[in-house]
Amino acid sequence: MAVYTKSLKIKTKAPGDIVDLTPLVADVVRESGIQTGIVHVFAPHATGVFALTELEPNIASDIRRLLEEIAPQGAGWRHPANAHSHLRSMLLPPDRTLPVRQGELITGTWQSLFFIEAGLSGRYVNIEITVIGE
Repeated sequence: MAVYTKSLKIKTKAPGDIVDLTPLVADVVRESGIQTGIVHVFAPHATGVFALTELEPNIASDIRRLLEEIAPQGAGWRHPANAHSHLRSMLLPPDRTLPVRQGELITGTWQSLFFIEAGLSGRYVNIEITVIGE
C-alpha cells in the first residue's frame, strides 16, 4: 500500500468565505500516482470546516444563511469573541474522505468539496491531504 501526503495553503477572504477545493484535491490525487484507494482532506484549524455538496452561488448564500441562523454571531454566547465560529465548526467536520478510482477523485455529478471559513476573518489555511491506496 502506498501513502502520499501534501500540504496546501489556501487564502480565505472573509467570514463565511467558501473555497472550492475539488480541482486542487483532484490534482493531488493524480500527482500521487495512486490508482485505487482513498483521499483524506483535513484542516487543522479550530474553526475551519468542509462540506461536500453542490456549489453554486445560491447554495453558497444559503449555506452562509443556515450557519448564521443556527449559530448567530453576537447572540450572547459565553465565549468572548468567536463562540459562533466554534459552534458552527461542531456542525460540519474538519475533514472529509473520498474514494479514488483509476487515479481520479470520485465525486457525485454535482458534488464539490469545499472549505468554509467559520472564523472571524480571512486568513491563510493549511489543508493536509493524504492519498492512500495502490
